[in-house]
Amino acid sequence: MRLLQFLFRASPATLLLVLCLHLGANKAQENTRRIIIQNFEIPTTANRDEEVTAVLQVKTELKECMVAKVYLTSDVPVEGAFNYKYTRCLCDDYPNTYYWDFHTNRTVQIAAVVDIIRELGICPNDAAVTPISKNRFYTIKTLVVA
Repeated sequence: MRLLQFLFRASPATLLLVLCLHLGANKAQENTRRIIIQNFEIPTTANRDEEVTAVLQVKTELKECMVAKVYLTSDVPVEGAFNYKYTRCLCDDYPNTYYWDFHTNRTVQIAAVVDIIRELGICPNDAAVTPISKNRFYTIKTLVVA
């Protein structure tokens, strides 16, 4: 009989412990870290044949490094350095900043694109991850040419 009474006394404490463990497990499963954070800056307006500089800062909140291929694309053809593509290792403790200098005579929509790719020889010891859910990130801005 005493054993049965002991089990009933421990029951609320056991239920509370199980509830706390369950709530803690749910919190631990939440992934609030962002894969890619982009800060894309270009002037909103420019004059014809004026040199324009586009700056893209890319960083991550993941603890693992990734191989990032970064480039610009537009709705109208743009010549020169606009077409440069960069491939670098992206880690959480070191954001990457990219620069493009180019000329355009027309209003253009520009997309800064970051592709997470599988490529050897970029990250140290080839230790890099590839996200399962999404591997392309982009930001679109418009440059109005007067």
